[in-house]
Amino acid sequence: MKLAASIAEWLETHWANPAYSGWLLLSLAIFFFGAATNTLAGWLYVLSGVIVGLLVLGAILPLRTLRALRIQRSPIAPVSAGEDLTLEVTLHNPTAHPKTLFQVQDRLPYVLGAPAQTVLEVLAPQGQYAWRYCQPTSRRGIYRWQTLELRTGSPLGLFWCRRSQAVPAMAVVYPTVLTLTHCPLVDELGQDISPQFFSRDRRSETTTEGITRSLRPYRWGDSTRLIHWRSSARKGELQVRELEVFTGGQELVIGLDSTATWEAEAFEQAVVAAASLYFYAHRHNLQTQLWTASTGLVAGNRPVLEALAAVNSQETSSGSALPRFPLVWLTPTTLQLATLPSGSRWVLWSAAAQPSPSPAKIDSEVPAAINPHYPGLIIRPDQSLQIQLQAPLHRTDYSSANLSTPEQDKPGQA
Repeated sequence: MKLAASIAEWLETHWANPAYSGWLLLSLAIFFFGAATNTLAGWLYVLSGVIVGLLVLGAILPLRTLRALRIQRSPIAPVSAGEDLTLEVTLHNPTAHPKTLFQVQDRLPYVLGAPAQTVLEVLAPQGQYAWRYCQPTSRRGIYRWQTLELRTGSPLGLFWCRRSQAVPAMAVVYPTVLTLTHCPLVDELGQDISPQFFSRDRRSETTTEGITRSLRPYRWGDSTRLIHWRSSARKGELQVRELEVFTGGQELVIGLDSTATWEAEAFEQAVVAAASLYFYAHRHNLQTQLWTASTGLVAGNRPVLEALAAVNSQETSSGSALPRFPLVWLTPTTLQLATLPSGSRWVLWSAAAQPSPSPAKIDSEVPAAINPHYPGLIIRPDQSLQIQLQAPLHRTDYSSANLSTPEQDKPGQA
């Protein structure tokens, strides 16, 4: 059976493969030719010859139908995991004859889904047809494929002919970004160094004191404390002070330990966590970057999403070292936790972090390698990742040799 299927596949893609009706007519042609040889009846020779002629036409015409068709693919817009990709393919008929009854099949990667296909009844001379369809996605990634196939048995249906055309495609599926209302991992980062320095950006947004940058007319909702009364009296209308915004240059790096060996589900969670933390920090006006072993530091919404879409565990390092300022380190191992830059935080997916672990088991696996001055999170596979990223941080206590109960970190506490 496998040999027969391989032969049929080769015939269909390199020449033409007889359909059931084609095999039936070929059998009849052989039967009539054998009967004519035995009986020397001329009409049997004629009948056999007519059938052979039909078979030859049935094999040649599908080749001519597909030969001149041209295909063009439109760029594919990126989407997030769980959303539908929108793919569009345009078929052109540059000939002076219509093309009828043929099938178009887009050979998607098996990870993305089964091949998509459509059937065209007729494509007018010098005409074109735009085929648009949606493909569901379930997981992040960068998907590439090269071929699109045309298949027809037109016009007699005696032979099937299939030809491939190189139409390269690339679809980018970003990881899911969770909506976080608060996140101690980011909110409290750097407080071990200087809580005043870290929160200066946010205080400047609501302060009513500071260096005046310019004056502007009063708008509804402005604080009356910002009104510059002397200028208002001189101009005859209320003038409001715009204060200088101090950015301070606070930088945050989301580090993903992509050289480590991860469990598949844990690594996908880590990628989602990295994307969610990045955009949470970005919304809070922090200079945020992503670090992975293969890309090094990456900044910008789209480059970060593309890097996270393409990242894999057990990657080869590009040689880019971890930056030496506070970062959020996502890892499945405790080996590097004690050597992180001062003020860093960590998120740990560990073999010890199984559903409802005993405290003794956690103590034996985790605290020995965690610097007690760097609080972080231990991710449990049986709990919601979104809820855990918004939870208070874990702190270790070597004096009791136990993993402390999660509690809200206090500013400046290490």
